[in-house]
Amino acid sequence: MIEPHLSGGYILEELVVGMVAEKRVTVTEERIRQFADASDDFNPVHMDEAFASRTAYRGRIAHGLLSASFGSAVVGTILPGAGAIYLGQTLAFHKPVRIGDVVVSRVTVSSIDETSARVTLRCEGFVGEDLIMDGEATVRVPRRRRPAKG
Repeated sequence: MIEPHLSGGYILEELVVGMVAEKRVTVTEERIRQFADASDDFNPVHMDEAFASRTAYRGRIAHGLLSASFGSAVVGTILPGAGAIYLGQTLAFHKPVRIGDVVVSRVTVSSIDETSARVTLRCEGFVGEDLIMDGEATVRVPRRRRPAKG
């Protein structure tokens, strides 16, 4: 498990296939409300216990993209960190997340394309031992700066 780089972000030449970083985030009522405000997604399955209790979920669940955003936090602040730019993301959701759950977002470097400075990351989210979502992200990562010609 790696920690954030001292500079804030890893450059392409510092990355190695297999590097892993994690972040733990507790899902709270406040986080769900803030995400609804930011995304304008007020689906009652997320916001209204009476409505949600009558669904297949038998209660409120967090927005799937709220949980996915915790993985984005890993990519932007730990691995690769500052300077990484999202180019694409696939996601599959497997289990609902509820208020009080602790989501562990894990990002693993799965491939590095040095020619294009693109890195493929395996992204997973867990609540306890349960895989709640997974997917793959492609990000562009800064390279080491070349000395100026002079």
